[in-house]
Amino acid sequence: MTSARMLSTQTREHPSPFDAIAGEYDATFTSSTLGQIQRDPVWNELKKSFHPGDRVVDIGCGTGVDARFLAESGIDVVACDSSAGMLRIAERRLASLPQVPGWVQLHQLRAEEISNLRYVGPFDGAFSNFGAVNCVENIARLASDLEVLLKPGANLLLCLMGPACAWETFWYLLHGKFAKAFRRFHRAGVEARLGDGAVFYVRYPSVRSIRRAFAPGFSLKSFRGIGVAVPPSYLEAWASRFPGIVKLGANADLFLGRCPGIRVFADHILLRFERRRA
Repeated sequence: MTSARMLSTQTREHPSPFDAIAGEYDATFTSSTLGQIQRDPVWNELKKSFHPGDRVVDIGCGTGVDARFLAESGIDVVACDSSAGMLRIAERRLASLPQVPGWVQLHQLRAEEISNLRYVGPFDGAFSNFGAVNCVENIARLASDLEVLLKPGANLLLCLMGPACAWETFWYLLHGKFAKAFRRFHRAGVEARLGDGAVFYVRYPSVRSIRRAFAPGFSLKSFRGIGVAVPPSYLEAWASRFPGIVKLGANADLFLGRCPGIRVFADHILLRFERRRA
């Protein structure tokens, strides 16, 4: 067995907007009750889709939580993120690992640059968790790049922010914040700002549009909602006051997340594609 390891990559001249939140990301999402509830069903799908000895790409790996989980399961991970700040935290997380069956290589790459990995492919699968794909302008190009990187029959899991979150709309309408209540309905994307004023664009594509973009090289096998009855992680303070309601919501999501007509109103949507065979 080998320990997880990192590959150093070129430092960017212009920092990523997400460098600003790297230091607090784990506290506000990864370690939060709501974040953990939403991550659990994604991990269940990862365990079903990837197996020991597989070599997969993690697009938008953030602080390396998913990459570590897979490495502990005997899966080799090439983990990519645009943020050097996120990758530094991921490196520390992976350095603390004991001897594990899998390994992790960290690369500073945006999702739009994923084709740079073609020289170290092909891969047995790929995934992207919690919204990295929402920051990609040209989804069709990403699909084309992944088609080249993945082996025929490979699984591709994409967990992205859904096109209409019922909890979010209700919460912001209740507080009179109408722009935020309906921001996911702007298919062309909306401008988002982080704490330090960094600006980036977020898009909320429909399941149909994602399926169409990936159709040339991939077939959509399933999708489910992640966080239908469970609120988004930015409501952690509210959730801590009503743990019983949150527990009920988590149990309800086991059914609602797979229920046609309802699952699309989740905070996140998890899609499983399969790379078409020649």
